Amino acid sequence: MSEVSEAVARPTVVGSLPALGLSALGVVFGDIGTSPLYTLKTVLGLTGGAPEPAAVLGVLSLVIWTLVVVTTIKYVGVAMSIDNDGEGGILALLTLLGVKRQHRPVIIAVGLFGAALIYGDGAITPAISVLSALEGLNIAVPALVPYVLPAAVLILIALFAVQPQGTARIGRAFGPIMALWFLTLAVLGLWSVARHPGVLTAIDPRYGFSYLFSGGAGGFLVLGAVFLCVTGAEALYADMGHFGARPIRLAWSVIVFPSLVLNYAGQSALLLAGETSADNIFYRLCPSVLLVPLIILARAMRESW
Repeated sequence: MSEVSEAVARPTVVGSLPALGLSALGVVFGDIGTSPLYTLKTVLGLTGGAPEPAAVLGVLSLVIWTLVVVTTIKYVGVAMSIDNDGEGGILALLTLLGVKRQHRPVIIAVGLFGAALIYGDGAITPAISVLSALEGLNIAVPALVPYVLPAAVLILIALFAVQPQGTARIGRAFGPIMALWFLTLAVLGLWSVARHPGVLTAIDPRYGFSYLFSGGAGGFLVLGAVFLCVTGAEALYADMGHFGARPIRLAWSVIVFPSLVLNYAGQSALLLAGETSADNIFYRLCPSVLLVPLIILARAMRESW
């Protein structure tokens, strides 16, 4: 029996730990990797007009600690230590819980509700991410604005057309693209943070709590929008059966998490430095001469997912 369990638990994509981590980048982190395109813009848009420094630091603090608590602690630390013969995801959990005779209807209902949330996320997130990736054309080439929506539709069609190629092939092909994307996120963010290092004070969670509880009922809406930064975080657990837990943890800890934090901090640093609007703040990080290549990379990254 133990030999059978070990065979089932073996990842479907094989290779060394670094190679599996690179492949995981190409499959697992597409959604959460695009979150910097729209999260801060959406959250700070709720503040109206040019955000105050306290709002910028408060929102950044909430984003950082949401990434820590929800993704690093909940998924990487806790959920990925609970598997069903190496498989993860809500259906795997449902299978584990289903062996219990008591309260089975409740367990099944909760599992079906979780599965429904997965389908909803899968329907909404790609459209939001692709449109956000193409929004930079509004800045770089305003004449192409009418073509953004048709281009997004074509990209989505291509995106789902390549899905049957299989996890291993997609991971190997697009892992390097995702690695380049996260490196770009980190470099753009670090460049901005280096010019305005005061933004790093937002690491203190008190900024987030202060902003959240001083906002009244609006704080609830802000917190809901902040959770956009962990869009697709469930993929770390759901795709565990493809790559194994260690490669996903490695990719998250070494590449993805630092890159996301640096980029969010860089966007916030721009706002603290006097950027008048949070609209398209992600693309404001990039020098104008490199804006079009960044848009192309963002689009290629979405196609890889």
